[in-house]
Amino acid sequence: MSLLEIDSLNIELSSSSGPVNVVSNLSLSINKGEIFGLAGESGCGKSLTALAIMGILPEIMSASGSIRFNDRQLIGLEESALRKLRGSEMAMIFQEPMTSLNPVLRVGYQIEEAVNTHLKVTKKEAKSITLGLLRSVHIPSPEVKVREYPHQLSGGMRQRVMIAMAIACSPTLLIADEPTTALDVTIEAQILSLLRELRDTKGMGMLLITHDLGVIAENAERVAIMYAGRIVEQAPVRRLFDAPAHPYTVGLLRSLPEARGEALKPIPGFVPKPGQLPAGCKFSDRCAYTIDECTRSEPALVPADGTEGHITRCIRASERPWS
Repeated sequence: MSLLEIDSLNIELSSSSGPVNVVSNLSLSINKGEIFGLAGESGCGKSLTALAIMGILPEIMSASGSIRFNDRQLIGLEESALRKLRGSEMAMIFQEPMTSLNPVLRVGYQIEEAVNTHLKVTKKEAKSITLGLLRSVHIPSPEVKVREYPHQLSGGMRQRVMIAMAIACSPTLLIADEPTTALDVTIEAQILSLLRELRDTKGMGMLLITHDLGVIAENAERVAIMYAGRIVEQAPVRRLFDAPAHPYTVGLLRSLPEARGEALKPIPGFVPKPGQLPAGCKFSDRCAYTIDECTRSEPALVPADGTEGHITRCIRASERPWS
C-alpha cells in the first residue's frame, strides 16, 4: 500500500519576469517500509520536491498538483494541520546538520524540544526518551553527549543527533536529503546502515535523496532519476543499473569511478537554469545521442521495456544507442 502518492507536482518560482517552473509534472509513490531513491545532479529539483512534501517551500515558491500522505491531501492543507504532521508522522533530515542544529543550545535540549512538541510527556520522561533516542542511533556515552553543543561533536555524531530528532515520534515517512554530505566514507557507511536499521525496526517509508548512485545501489529498492525539474527515468534499482533507458542515467553511471587510476567520464556541460531550458528534451543540449526529433517536443514518460515500473523520458530508449 502506498504511503506517499505524488501526482503531477509542479513547483513555480515567482520572479520579476513572471512565474518560472522549477519542478514539472512530477509523479512518484513510496510504499510503507520502502526506501525510494531520488537521484540527480545538484540543481535538478530534488530538495525542492522534499520541501514541497513537508510543506516548507520558501514563500517565493508555490506548489500545485497532488501530494497525498496516508491518503491525506497535503497541498492546500492548513499550516496548523501540517505542523502537527511534521515531526509526528513525517520528518526530514537536512543536508548539513551544523546549519540545522542551533549552535548555542545543547543537543539534549534540542532533542527534548522535538519530543515535547509532539508528545505529552513530563520533563523527566522527555529526558529519558532523549537518552533512548541517542542510544538508538548508536551515540556512545549519551549521558555525556546530551550536555554538549553541536560544535563539540564530529560531523557523524551531529548527523546522528539529527536522525534522533527526526525519529523522536516514530514517523511513518522519513525524508533523508543527502544525509551523508561531507562525511568520510567510513562514517557514511555507518549512517546509511543506521537508516536501513531504523527502516527495518520501525517500518518507516523513506525518501533517500542523493547525487550518488552508489548510495542508491546499496540502499534503495526503487529509484527515480531527476533532471531539470523532471523525472527522466524510474525503475527498480537493479534494473536501472543493468539496463538504463535514458542517456542522462547512462551518463551518471559512466561518471562513477571504475578502477583506481582510470579517468572519470563526466557529462559535458551543466544543468540549465529554470527558464533557460532547451526546446524539446531538456537533456538534448548535453546528450551525445540527440537527433532532430529530440529538439521538437519534450518526450513523455513511457514504458522502457517489459520490466514492471521501468519508465523513461527518451524517444530512443527502444534503440539503446548507448549500449
